[in-house]
Amino acid sequence: MNILLINVLLMLAWGAMTGSFAEINLFFGFILGFFAIWLIREQLGTGGYFGRLTRLTLLFLLFLKELTLSALRVAMLVLQPKMKTKPGIFAFPLTVDRDFEIALLANLITLTPGTLSVDVSTDRKFLYVHAIDCSDIESAKADIAQGFERRILEAFR
Repeated sequence: MNILLINVLLMLAWGAMTGSFAEINLFFGFILGFFAIWLIREQLGTGGYFGRLTRLTLLFLLFLKELTLSALRVAMLVLQPKMKTKPGIFAFPLTVDRDFEIALLANLITLTPGTLSVDVSTDRKFLYVHAIDCSDIESAKADIAQGFERRILEAFR
């Protein structure tokens, strides 16, 4: 059986036992279920579940970091008396090849201030990205490849 389903069932059992299905109580039940499964992980053979959850958490934390830093960069650009930006579109070579991974990467780039995913090439080898400042395209490509794309590959493969 899927370990996530077991964890959700344990969460719902916790809600039923306590008589409260408030969000915070269900979250606490999920954490308790996670800990209970972790205690018997060798018997269930569920080591991958905990590793994937850790990698997904790292991807989320990277997104929050990039969101904050990009928002500060865009705010600094906007507050300058003379905006010295060079907006443009560049082609980012994709390492991810699954539809879900490409869509997730495109959405993470779009949700980050200062960048916008425009299109994916028909052969799904390039993602076209509009950036508010394309003065250093190679650095932007490296940031995406070593940041979001690497974490997506780690989390889903």
